[in-house]
Amino acid sequence: MNQLSNLGDGFLTVLTPMNLLWVFVGALLGTAVGVLPGLGSAMAVALLLPVTFSLDPIGAFIMFAGVLFGGLFGDSISGILMNTPGNSTAIASTIEGHKMAQDGRAAQALATSAIASFFGGTVAAILVVFFAPSLARLATHFGPAEYLALAVFAFVAISAVVGESILRGLTSLVIGLAIALVGIDGMSGASRFTGGMPELFDGINIVVITVGLLALGEVIAVAARRGTKEEAKLITSAGRLWLSRKEFRLALPAWVRGTTIGVPFGIIPVGGSEVPTFLAYGTERRLAARKPGNMFGRGDGRGVAGPEAAGNATASTAMGALLALGLPTSATAAVLLAAFRQYGLQPGPLLFERASELVWALLASFFIGMVVLLILNLPFAPLWAKLLKVPRHYLYAGITVFAMLGIYATSSKVFDLVLVLAIGLLGFGMRRYGLPVAPVLIGVILGPLAETEFRRTMAVSEGDPFALVSSPISATLYIVLALGVTGLLVQRSRARKKEESRLMTPVA
Repeated sequence: MNQLSNLGDGFLTVLTPMNLLWVFVGALLGTAVGVLPGLGSAMAVALLLPVTFSLDPIGAFIMFAGVLFGGLFGDSISGILMNTPGNSTAIASTIEGHKMAQDGRAAQALATSAIASFFGGTVAAILVVFFAPSLARLATHFGPAEYLALAVFAFVAISAVVGESILRGLTSLVIGLAIALVGIDGMSGASRFTGGMPELFDGINIVVITVGLLALGEVIAVAARRGTKEEAKLITSAGRLWLSRKEFRLALPAWVRGTTIGVPFGIIPVGGSEVPTFLAYGTERRLAARKPGNMFGRGDGRGVAGPEAAGNATASTAMGALLALGLPTSATAAVLLAAFRQYGLQPGPLLFERASELVWALLASFFIGMVVLLILNLPFAPLWAKLLKVPRHYLYAGITVFAMLGIYATSSKVFDLVLVLAIGLLGFGMRRYGLPVAPVLIGVILGPLAETEFRRTMAVSEGDPFALVSSPISATLYIVLALGVTGLLVQRSRARKKEESRLMTPVA
């Protein structure tokens, strides 16, 4: 009851005309920045940080709440419409979302994304208000071996389910892990796969890889299809705003599952929403494979609903972890930590006592910010989708320009522009030969985490390999993974035999 009373006071603070204006402005600016390739929610908060210097702390953080969730939705808009996610957190939902856009269902994809964002973020915000201490205790059970098991689970699960062939999926994963190895080894200081070029000592930026594989790779693939029968598969219409009863019925369980997956990851420092969004995507793809009407690979709304709900649930609980523990578990949370320090505040347990009014106003603004975003973006989904009616050569030329601008804005290096072009050619080659792109991205994102945690586990255990499976959490993850892959292999083997027997059956 004490939490409800405090939350009520927070709503009273936020529900004033000026504070509501800051929520609205934050949501609008966050969405606008998130749409730009290479930027995203963390960059939106960072760019707008100087703007808030003249505001009081409560007004500033209320605006940040709108920027945060607006940026997350903006990331998805560019991913769904142009196959260019504003940030790596939107990669998983881009896979099916852009397929839906190509199939003339862009507005449905955006509506699914908006409702998923609202659902996942709201449920997680409620949990943060009531169960933040319990969620914080859960994070203390994760050590190096558990993080490694989590990374391996994501590697194999995504590689196995994304492509038609497990071998092709694992090949893509190896490509991603190889790219992740480029740069200076943090533990030994040795340079790896840099070719002696100083520009590669810091590794290859995830934004460069994401934009190259997804945006430029798609642009080159579209150019290569020009004048062929495949060109007819490109985007033709924007679709309708609302979800049919059937689409809503299919999406609802995906929203629930995605939220369930995303909530714990907000308090586990794995770097952001990439892991839960990919796990949610893999879960939806595996479940859909067992049922008739599977549209994965051609644009399935569940592939948007699950990751979007997971991403926003993670973002909400990450804010809870920042407020309660002072622990930034994502890039956006780290930027917000800097914002707190700018105002002379230190997030942690004492913040609830020393700045109670600000904390509860911020939590209340999460709810209001998500409602504002739903009101802003749901009716405007068809308007965003009309971008796809721009003549194709202008649209893809514009995508290329914005992609290159986004890359240069994040690094100010001409070398990165050359690199993104090379990775774009790699993405085109992968599309040409049927290799899925998602395992490359999951390998790049989680490869460094897996390597670091493996070496930590070996160092702590003095080289004992049994330390990798000694804890109940890591052992359970490996067992579930082994059972899942075995089941998938058996299922595909049966499907292959059934197809062979059908082809061998003589036609009457």
